[in-house]
Amino acid sequence: MKSLVCVSKTPDTTAKIAFSADKTTFASDGVQFIMNPYDEWYALVRALELKEQVGGSVSVVNVGDASNDQIIRKALAIGADDAHRIDTAADSTYSVATQIAAFAKAGEYDVIFLGKETIDYNGSELGAMVAELLDLPFVSYASNMTVEGTTATIARDIEGGKETVEVSAPFVVSAAKGLAKQRIPNMRGIMMAKRKPLNIVAPVADEHLAQTVSFDLPEGKSACKYIDADNMDELVSLLHNEAKVL
Repeated sequence: MKSLVCVSKTPDTTAKIAFSADKTTFASDGVQFIMNPYDEWYALVRALELKEQVGGSVSVVNVGDASNDQIIRKALAIGADDAHRIDTAADSTYSVATQIAAFAKAGEYDVIFLGKETIDYNGSELGAMVAELLDLPFVSYASNMTVEGTTATIARDIEGGKETVEVSAPFVVSAAKGLAKQRIPNMRGIMMAKRKPLNIVAPVADEHLAQTVSFDLPEGKSACKYIDADNMDELVSLLHNEAKVL
């Protein structure tokens, strides 16, 4: 099967988050970026497993500038056959979805994989938008997938349990924990990735329907309060009046 994996760049989970003086942009100075874990560990690896099981190819696509190239090459090192970067800023989810949909439509892919969300924005919006723009079925939060012919049986996480669905290719699927196991690129893969071409794609015209007004950091956590083990009245009072859990 011919698979396309959408990969994005996110700050490392240990990065200290800060914003510009006007609170409209993320302050990236000194921040280490990584491939979004849901894209890498689950979406990309499941696409590679699918290729190993039934044949086909695995392509990756990213929307962004040249600073994303190192992230994309990691996908090549892990095993992707080819990589493409749509050369435009990832300003909004809809704009990114428009670019990916235009690229995917030209490539006629059987399965379009992406992580269930990015770890910086946690929006879980992109997959549904891409599927809508391509008029394809969309299965979200997939934690298990088997394929027979052109039909996939997918278990997806829902509130309080799991749901199993069947879908015929082509379709779009967002990957949750459990869909695959992380793969670490080996030295051979890293060296081969350096020689593989990175295709730079011109963006299509799109609409920017949303814009960032401002970012704000969450309120800091309050300091821990220690209560004497014999002072149950004070503990109950704090739980009732401050924590509001009683």
